[in-house]
Amino acid sequence: MTAALKLATPKGYTALNPDTVKDYLAALPEIAKKLGGKLAEWQSREVGDGNLNLVFIIKGKDGSVCVKQALPYVRLVGESWPLPLSRAHFEHLALEAEATFAPAYVPASYHYDEAMALTVMEYLSPHIILRKGLIRGIKYPNVAKHLGEFLALTLFHTSDLHLSAEEKKKQIAVFAANTAMCKISEDLIFDEPYFEAPMNRHTPGLEDIAKSFRADAVLKTAAQEMKWRFMNATEALIHGDLHTGSVMVTETDTRAIDPEFAFYGPMGFDVGAVIANLLLAYFAQSGHAEKHGARNAYASWILEQIVVLWEIFAATFTKLWKERDAAHPGGDVYAPRLYGGESGNAINPAIRARLEAIWNDTLGFAALKMIRRILGLAHVEDMEAIPDVSLRVACERKALTFARKLLVEHKAYGTPQVLAQKAMAS
Repeated sequence: MTAALKLATPKGYTALNPDTVKDYLAALPEIAKKLGGKLAEWQSREVGDGNLNLVFIIKGKDGSVCVKQALPYVRLVGESWPLPLSRAHFEHLALEAEATFAPAYVPASYHYDEAMALTVMEYLSPHIILRKGLIRGIKYPNVAKHLGEFLALTLFHTSDLHLSAEEKKKQIAVFAANTAMCKISEDLIFDEPYFEAPMNRHTPGLEDIAKSFRADAVLKTAAQEMKWRFMNATEALIHGDLHTGSVMVTETDTRAIDPEFAFYGPMGFDVGAVIANLLLAYFAQSGHAEKHGARNAYASWILEQIVVLWEIFAATFTKLWKERDAAHPGGDVYAPRLYGGESGNAINPAIRARLEAIWNDTLGFAALKMIRRILGLAHVEDMEAIPDVSLRVACERKALTFARKLLVEHKAYGTPQVLAQKAMAS
């Protein structure tokens, strides 16, 4: 099959550039009004630094917007890796769901074009990507609280605790078609770091640990057990790629972006993805320190955010659960009719058991996400931006060693406090 056939696009699709995106927006009266002024006065630039898509910022006399357009291939690799434009459709649906249940924590969507695989949304300013802030050593006093609430609100309301069995099954069926994006996760997270996959890469100096991971049957089996959970546990609508590069922040505001990997999967995957990237930021801090020990206090602050995030998630999730009653029973699992009267207190151990199960998944998925960002295809700037290669190797080696223990011994990390303590002691 030729590359042209592989990259076939629907009628009406054209990849935009900084000039043609302005023409596109000028034809949308509401968007043109929001920008204000004349088209010739609009400023446009392409800022996409991710692995997949085009992202444009367009500024007019009166306002600004962000335009995100899917490409028919993986931008990080090129046209040799085709990718369906349908991911923009699933991202649109996920943004709608997130805006329904957690509107304060996602950008507003102004326009969606199915044929162009394009969304026009709120331009977030003066926000920056959380990952970049963590590299610079900036503290965000609200980010852990906001992310904990976002996770609880979106995961609870798309689960059987809120949706009827019929509605949830319908939603599972809709998002089950996002197979291409799931396949990327299934390969890059659970398989490729553990064999000599062609696109794997790592910092020179990690050859020994990379080889040991590929030969580690215990580690590989633990990874496959988590892959089983990922592929079979349709617990809630998950963002699917919620890391510190898909969160934009200020000191007072937090927004989750880019849910194109969304599907119905295990709740702990989203929670674990965030925690994994906070742990990577923690292990990278010594590589960004101006002098030895200069980032110790900040590194400790990062670990504190993991504790806060989980505690807020658990408290919000519990509150939403306990608000269910006969008048508002929610979904078809743990129904209030089972816990009324003399059995009313029985709901508390049920909630604790469910949160414990989510935490156990969180730990396993966090470990896997850490490993894949060091030994797999797509790495993280936290580590990549460390200019001293020997120092980068030391940071990555610590992270990998910790991640392996976390994956195969996750039951020894029963609380976020224990997780933070063991990370600090590693």
